[in-house]
Amino acid sequence: MAQQGHSEACCTVPPAVVGDYKPKGEYINLDGMQVYTTGPSSATSAIFIIYDIFGFSKQALQGADILAHADQNHQYLVFMPDFFYGKPIAPGTFPPDTEEKKKRLGEFFAGPASPPDTAKKVPELVKKLGEKYSGVKKWGSLGMCWGGKIVSLTSQSGTSFTASAEVHPAMVDPKDAKGFKVPVCILASGDENPEDVENFKKNLSVDNHVETFGDQVHGWMAARADLKNERVKSEYERGYGVLLDFYHKH
Repeated sequence: MAQQGHSEACCTVPPAVVGDYKPKGEYINLDGMQVYTTGPSSATSAIFIIYDIFGFSKQALQGADILAHADQNHQYLVFMPDFFYGKPIAPGTFPPDTEEKKKRLGEFFAGPASPPDTAKKVPELVKKLGEKYSGVKKWGSLGMCWGGKIVSLTSQSGTSFTASAEVHPAMVDPKDAKGFKVPVCILASGDENPEDVENFKKNLSVDNHVETFGDQVHGWMAARADLKNERVKSEYERGYGVLLDFYHKH
């Protein structure tokens, strides 16, 4: 498993903004669901992002903008739907170190954040976005933390995507890897179970890039990215560079 790799896109990924980031995109309404949309409308390839349970964090939105705009020679339309309809889990729920927090988290995962129920919504959302943005010919997916599980469930037979990616994925199940039908990029943090990540890779029969950012925490490319920390900022930027290289390839 690769641990450190040079990324061609690292030469084009802009430095991450520390502090009050101003998103470059806009929110569109798709049958009552808000969808963050960024990138040129002329793009023929799109990336469908499934955020983490904290919703539209500034770090996740900045990541979407990086994927959309960083490489002027290969830009993407990027979509991030609000699966939680403005009600993500409260940041104070973590860590779930009290019975009340554990109960709240369990109810959230059984309700609005149910992976199987969320996965069922994805094909129709991609279809509706494709009808609205008819110039898009190829779709990739990206799952952050909780969203990584949704990507695993929607990369199986009949998938809407031509390539999938997961960053610091939650609920890593090596059994899911056996059903992947498209190339996949997995960027794990030091907090994921290394045995699960390794077995996931072993079970893949598709082209893949699996890399562990061992000194980063779960969430370093999304809501838990402390971009004031130079090391985190550097690995956040490198991670998005690796993703761009992967999407360019596929």
